[in-house]
Amino acid sequence: MRIAIASEGRELSSKVDPRFGRARFIIIHDTTKSELEVFDNQEISQLPGGSGVKAAEAVVNMNVDYVISQNFGPKSLQVFKISNVKAGMFSDGTVAEAIELAKRGKLNLI
Repeated sequence: MRIAIASEGRELSSKVDPRFGRARFIIIHDTTKSELEVFDNQEISQLPGGSGVKAAEAVVNMNVDYVISQNFGPKSLQVFKISNVKAGMFSDGTVAEAIELAKRGKLNLI
C-alpha cells in the first residue's frame, strides 16, 4: 500500500500538516517495500488558489492508495473520490503514527 501524508517536514518524526494543499511536504510511504519518498509541495502550496486540487492531482499521479492530513478541501476530496484513493483524517501526531494507524485501519475515512 502506498500512503501519502501531508507533512510539516521531511522525516517520519515530522508532524502531520493541518492543511493538505498547503502542506510544505507530502511524504509517500510504500508499506510493501518499506520505501519513503518526499514530495516538495512548496511550489503548489504557494499558489493563490487551487493548491488542494493541484496537490491532489500530484498525489494521485504517484499511484497512492491512501492519503492522510488533518484537513482536506472539498475539491481535493473529489479528486481522491474519482481516483479511488482513500482519504483519512489525523491530527496532532507524527507521520509515523499516521502510517501505523492507516496500516491497522484505525483512521476515520472521509
